[in-house]
Amino acid sequence: MKPEEYQYLTTGQLAQRTGMTLRTLRYYDKIGLLKPTQYNHASGRLYSKEDVVRLQKIQMLKYIGLSLAEIRQFILDDTAPEQDMGSSLKMQKGIIQYKIAHMQYVSKAIEEALGMMDEQGQEVNWEGLADIIQTIHKEKDWSEQYHNAIRLQARIRLYDQFSWNMIGWHRWFFEHLGSLPRLKVLELGCGDAALWRRNANLVPETWSITLTDLSAGMLEEARMSLGAHSGQFKFLLADAQEIPFHENEFDIVIANHMLYHVLDINQAVSEMYRVLKPGGCLYASTMSKSHLQEIEQLTQAFDPHIQVLDPVMERFQLDNGRETLQASFTAIEQIRFEDYMLIDDVQPLIQYITSTPMNARKVLIGAKLDQFITYLRAKIAEKGNLYITKDSGFFLARKMHENKEKYL
Repeated sequence: MKPEEYQYLTTGQLAQRTGMTLRTLRYYDKIGLLKPTQYNHASGRLYSKEDVVRLQKIQMLKYIGLSLAEIRQFILDDTAPEQDMGSSLKMQKGIIQYKIAHMQYVSKAIEEALGMMDEQGQEVNWEGLADIIQTIHKEKDWSEQYHNAIRLQARIRLYDQFSWNMIGWHRWFFEHLGSLPRLKVLELGCGDAALWRRNANLVPETWSITLTDLSAGMLEEARMSLGAHSGQFKFLLADAQEIPFHENEFDIVIANHMLYHVLDINQAVSEMYRVLKPGGCLYASTMSKSHLQEIEQLTQAFDPHIQVLDPVMERFQLDNGRETLQASFTAIEQIRFEDYMLIDDVQPLIQYITSTPMNARKVLIGAKLDQFITYLRAKIAEKGNLYITKDSGFFLARKMHENKEKYL
């Protein structure tokens, strides 16, 4: 073997190290799923470290239930650097955890059906069987789940790599909650609990925190993402439009970048006001119209039919949110997070643009994508970098005591 080949593995060596069969590796090569990086003088396949990373992705996607055709498309579409192994593994772990949570959900439905059978003397409980079918039917489209994870990772990568403010949104926002002891806190639409996971060591031990979401699967993901810290939290399936708590229960209510998704925002605001204690605070975060507008402008200058930013965010923004909150709150303060991006690399920007739920990822393919990359490179070469506005923040709305309300 030549010296330059020592960094590669033959098919036999790769099979031995990974437990894969020679037949499987050759088949992956045949269908274009895992092509060897090089061939030696005897036309033998030689696999690089990047090929091993790709093989790991293939096996993980196969494990969660994707077809080889779906996996092949993912491998072809995935523009993330193979060297970003840590981020890739974290994303894969999250998807596996989500699948585990769903399987536990199905297991619980079966257990409840068995319990009903015991109570009814082994009689078939048709309603219980219907519940099991419905629960299984809620199984995620894992192909779409992986797509979503890749897209989220692309957005996080752009922010982490090019943002000016090194504190980061989650730390900055959390610090504004304060650290008074024995507070009762409610977060609506908690998602994967990123706010708490990224500040886990700063959360006061005396706080009582309830995390809610519309999705049972997302709540399980939040629970697992918090890991050893999850014991301090309660997890509850709940709709912000009908919060299942009594009046005057919470010192803090958090709606972190979620109100624009709520069908009836006014109803949700009214509910948040209701469950706050007098003197309690609502922290409702969002963005302004100028947030990332340069990305939209760049893209539409290239092709006016391409959309990047989701217009749903216009329903509750820093520009119009005060008017919405004023229907229930009288004391409202707006606090902005100072930040921007200077982007000098095309690839992370492309990954971001094609990660949003709009039509960019469907339009920017093939020759069109190549033309767009050339266009962006010319823009960066012209200015040295691309300045991108980041304009986010939150409304701090306080529920005043009744005697103070009268004088406002």
